[in-house]
Amino acid sequence: MAKTTKTASARRHAIDAFRRQGGILRTRDALSAGVHPRTLYQLRDEGAIEALSRGLYRLAATEPFGNPDLVTVAKRVPNGVICLISALAYHEVTTEIPHEIYLAIARSAKKPRIDYPPVRAFWFSGGAFAEGIEVHDLDNVPVRIYSLEKTLADCFKYRNKIGMDTVLEALRLSRERKRLNIDAVVRFAEICRVKKAMTPYLESIL
Repeated sequence: MAKTTKTASARRHAIDAFRRQGGILRTRDALSAGVHPRTLYQLRDEGAIEALSRGLYRLAATEPFGNPDLVTVAKRVPNGVICLISALAYHEVTTEIPHEIYLAIARSAKKPRIDYPPVRAFWFSGGAFAEGIEVHDLDNVPVRIYSLEKTLADCFKYRNKIGMDTVLEALRLSRERKRLNIDAVVRFAEICRVKKAMTPYLESIL
């Protein structure tokens, strides 16, 4: 009887830990919260929690995530920043559907090891990494995403990798929807060292 009570208590403690974190926890965070690995695996086997990715679990009783891929990557790589086409998609200025998450990480960071969703990492440094970061609450999880203007500058810098058509479409859609702060784009273009190359394209949409 005592063992059963102890097991039930451990289970409640684990579920409470998940709820405090919006229903999603990394294994390391669960252990830090005092959840025993045995309890974690029992909850998984019972279907009370489900694996989103290796080492990342979601409380099954919570509402389905609206942005599961972004949330998963944000939890697995909390210091990364959603960038390029993934950021364009978040800001709704592209018709492309990214089949992988584009993620900026610091130059000194190791490549993230994530089995799902697929991630394409880009190493940024200095102001190109640190500037223009916005934190958006997605499914009760803080997700770092570059601002629209920073993303446009980044896309121009990586135009040979993502395609110039994608960059021009994003500029056009941003302007049409009156969401573009040209001064901010110019500032980020300077930070990304693409101001001279980008200026003619900015002038063409003014």
